Amino acid sequence: MNSATTTESVAEYMRAVGQRARRAARVIGRAESGVKDTALLAIAATLESQATALRTENQRDLQAGRAAGLNDALLDRLQLTPARIIAMAQGLREIAALPDPVGEIEALSYRPSGIQVGRMRVPLGVIGIIYESRPNVTADAAGLCLKAGNATILRGGSEAIHSNRAIAACIRSGLSHAGLPADVVQLVATTDRTAVGELIRMDEYVDVVVPRGGKGLIERIARESRVPVIKHLDGVCHVYIDDQANLDKATAIAINAKTHRYGVCNAMETLLVAAAVAEDILPQLAECYNERGVELRGCERTRDLIVARAASEDDWRAEYLAPVLAIRIVDDMAQAIEHIETYGSHHTDVIVTENYTRARQFLREVDSSSVMVNASSRFADGFEYGLGAEIGISTDKLHARGPVGLEGLTTRKYIVLGDGQVRV
Repeated sequence: MNSATTTESVAEYMRAVGQRARRAARVIGRAESGVKDTALLAIAATLESQATALRTENQRDLQAGRAAGLNDALLDRLQLTPARIIAMAQGLREIAALPDPVGEIEALSYRPSGIQVGRMRVPLGVIGIIYESRPNVTADAAGLCLKAGNATILRGGSEAIHSNRAIAACIRSGLSHAGLPADVVQLVATTDRTAVGELIRMDEYVDVVVPRGGKGLIERIARESRVPVIKHLDGVCHVYIDDQANLDKATAIAINAKTHRYGVCNAMETLLVAAAVAEDILPQLAECYNERGVELRGCERTRDLIVARAASEDDWRAEYLAPVLAIRIVDDMAQAIEHIETYGSHHTDVIVTENYTRARQFLREVDSSSVMVNASSRFADGFEYGLGAEIGISTDKLHARGPVGLEGLTTRKYIVLGDGQVRV
């Protein structure tokens, strides 16, 4: 299919995709762990053996992206380097090595009646993934959903269509190797935008939707979807340098959190610095940022110490995804926490301090999906958390929060074990 497909035929096509996914969900939901792991390892091996072909297809997307005027951050997200292909394969192997959550029974206890009551982890069913730019999401999402016993419908962005198709071919090969139906993982073949609208309304076939991309996409999905959504809207991440911080640690963390990669949701967008140490650390940090081409925007007190543009109210709420950083000097940790609560997105926030009591207070009071002490915000990632990979990061509070790995792709049902008991 292509973008010239009529709306009616897109709807028919998507319904057929949903029907196939529902049938496949019953198969993968009861598949043994060994079968799922065999498929994951086969997909990983195929990705590596097809690395040259993957990069060739990726170059087609990159060339089209440059011609369309995509900025450097988006092109970085789109690119499949040899290291990223290896990382995709390694991520799948790590998922295969993880314990299978499906069928796990917890909290089994006897009731006065003699029955035993517990909860069993089961797959969610069919998961729709809607994402932009990053073709590695195709492998990561498919692998996690597969291990958790779910069928998956993948709808990538048109800017990565050639890369996604090449990766999807590797996935189909791995599924076939393990004797699993190809419909366990389906890549939506059309780039027609109406396919997204159809996918998020197919509540008879799809159990959960996970959008990954820009704020506009995620807001639209959250607003229009009839299917439950796992999401985060913004990654407005903060690093707060306390007046009892080790300044060497603080410097390393503040540089890494901003400059390791710009176009990612766990990059620091606002740096908060305690007034008592601002004069000691900000000039050094500003020099490092200037060397790396980072534009600085600061409050009035910041601009008294370093060269920076005046920060506006919008800057405190901005997810730049670019070499731009907002800096604010605060009186103390309480003011830092107040700033985070006012302007943050509940994604990832960091304190750098050697004061154990303050660290504990920051962990307790900052209401974000990941809260860190003396570590870069760039660690807010499923792979770094030991999840093998992640399907996304959730800043919601129900079902899953933070990086969503295997457990976040399952739910629980109650089970009861009896021996002839009847209720009286």
